[in-house]
Amino acid sequence: MDTSMKKLPPKPVDQKKRIAHWALAILTVLLIVWSCTGIDFGGIKQTAGQIAGAIFSGIFHPDWSYVYNGTGEDLVSQLWDTVCIAFLGTFISAIISLPFAFWAAHTRHKKWYVSRVGKIVLAIIRSFPEIVLALMFIKAVGPGSAAGVLALGFHSVGMLAKLFSEAIENLEDGPNEAVTAAGGSKTNVVMFSILPNLLPALISNTLYRFDVSIRSASVLGLVGAGGIGYPLIIALQYRQWNRVGIILLGIIIMVIVIDWISGWIRKKLV
Repeated sequence: MDTSMKKLPPKPVDQKKRIAHWALAILTVLLIVWSCTGIDFGGIKQTAGQIAGAIFSGIFHPDWSYVYNGTGEDLVSQLWDTVCIAFLGTFISAIISLPFAFWAAHTRHKKWYVSRVGKIVLAIIRSFPEIVLALMFIKAVGPGSAAGVLALGFHSVGMLAKLFSEAIENLEDGPNEAVTAAGGSKTNVVMFSILPNLLPALISNTLYRFDVSIRSASVLGLVGAGGIGYPLIIALQYRQWNRVGIILLGIIIMVIVIDWISGWIRKKLV
C-alpha cells in the first residue's frame, strides 16, 4: 500500500492555548461592554437633522467669493498657511529626531538600558496631545502660526524618532563593518554607511509624517495656532454654512493633493 496515501494523524489540540484564546475573547467582550456602559448617551437632539442639512447645503452651495480676495484672510491664504505650518513643523522635527533615533536604537549601544531610556523619553514626548502642546505654546509665544509650528515640531519628534530608530535597527551590519575594517571611525560609519543606507527610510517616514501634520495643522487652528482651523471655527460659531462648506472643500482638496504628491515621491524612492 502506498504510504503517501495514508492520512496523517490529527495534530493534538493544545488545551492551554484554546483556554487562553477563549479567555482573551471573553475579556475583550467584557471590556467592550464595560466601555459602552461608561458612555452617557443622551440621544440625538431634535436640531441635529437641521444642522446636518445646513452643513451639507453649505458644501453643495459654497461661498466661492471666499476662495481668494487678496486680503490674506481668504481660503487660499489660510490653506497655504496650514501647509507652511505642517512643512516647517515636520522639517524641524526631522532634524531634531536624528540624534534621538540613534539614542533609542538598541543596535547602536552595548548596554541595553541606554536605548531603553531613549525609547521611554520618546514615549513621553508622544504622550502629549498636539492640542495641549498648541495651547501651551500659545501661552509662551502667543497665538498664531509660530505656536502651531512648535506644537507640531515637538510632537512629531516622538513619532519620527521612533520610526527612524526602527529603521536604524533594521540596517545590516555589513556596510558598517566594511567601513570599520577600512580604518573608519564611528563618525565615518555614521556618515558613510548608516546615513546613506538610511536616507530612503528617513525621507519616506518624513513624508508620511508630513501627511499627518497637514491634518493636524488644520485642527490646531481651532485653538488659535494658525492655519485654516481658525476661520473654520469662526464660521461654525456664526453658522455661516456656505463659508463652512468652502473651507471643508478646500481642506479635502488640500489633503488629496498632498497625499498624491507624497505618495508619488515615496514610490520614486522605493
